[in-house]
Amino acid sequence: MTYCFGLYGAVLLAAVALSGGAMAQTPAAPSPALQPLGIGLEGIDYPYPVHHLDLTIEGQPLRMAYMDVAPAAAPNDKTVVLLHGKSFSGDYWAHTIATLTGQGYRVVVPDQIGFGKSSKPDIRYHFDLLARNTKMLLDSLGVTRAAIVGHSFGGMLSVYFARDYPETTAVLALENPIGLEDYRSAIPPQPVEALIKTEMAQTPQSYRAFMAAFFVGWPVAAQHYVDIFSRVKQSPDYPRWARASALTYDMIFNEPIRHEYHLLKMPVLLVIGQSDRSVFFRRYASPDAIKPLGNWPVLGREALKDIPDGKLVEIAESGHVSHIEKPDEFDAALTAFLTTRFR
Repeated sequence: MTYCFGLYGAVLLAAVALSGGAMAQTPAAPSPALQPLGIGLEGIDYPYPVHHLDLTIEGQPLRMAYMDVAPAAAPNDKTVVLLHGKSFSGDYWAHTIATLTGQGYRVVVPDQIGFGKSSKPDIRYHFDLLARNTKMLLDSLGVTRAAIVGHSFGGMLSVYFARDYPETTAVLALENPIGLEDYRSAIPPQPVEALIKTEMAQTPQSYRAFMAAFFVGWPVAAQHYVDIFSRVKQSPDYPRWARASALTYDMIFNEPIRHEYHLLKMPVLLVIGQSDRSVFFRRYASPDAIKPLGNWPVLGREALKDIPDGKLVEIAESGHVSHIEKPDEFDAALTAFLTTRFR
């Protein structure tokens, strides 16, 4: 089934926390006089209290940050897990968290190891490892069954989680999930050291251009993450941040999951921003090589054919992050799906 949401009226939400519900703005210059920021984002406030789960991975004591937000309305005894994208952290789900808790859901929002307020270790990153960390978090919270919702990199992780823990995954929702195409078909593999060199060479200006490719306009959240990068880049621990980022890029490139979509037995919602043309790793290939890539409208429709119990919602005039650019439309699609399919 495919549904296409058009534009709402001229009115969009005013800026709400970091949800990106503001009307898109023309990119402006980076915020002046930004102070250095630690790689644990210690000076960044999240929309809800942050807790930590202690983990030990490869002998290293680590902490996984998460928000566990109680229902703001009569509880329906259902839990939704929101998994963030590669260049983001859990705070950008603020609008969706408010919508879901307002309908009685408990909402759990982790920052994966290597991201946000969680530890940034030098380890062998694998999607199965991140899925296992997420399962350990849910076990610690007494959550045995949940709706798993993932955006971009978090969508790719969500598919791994659903394959690894189908008994926990009641339903699956994927927002512009990375992995709808195998980048190895057109882009040569890169050694980890080359990926680290690229991350170390990032500047606030180059990061701004990178972030702009995800959006049709320039929402509040985009500037927020550019400012975070600009501040973290000043940290003496930035090399650790850069290495963790490079190692997770290596994981994305080398662990495709699209070929397993036909094995997903639970109800699956695909939400695809129709203006998205993003291609991860594009800098490592020629323009001709990547020309066939990044056609997200087609990728979404092709993926739907392979999902046994799937539904596709297409959001017009939205790029890679519909829940920021079109929060009302994204939340409406998600909550309608949860109401009818999350039993």
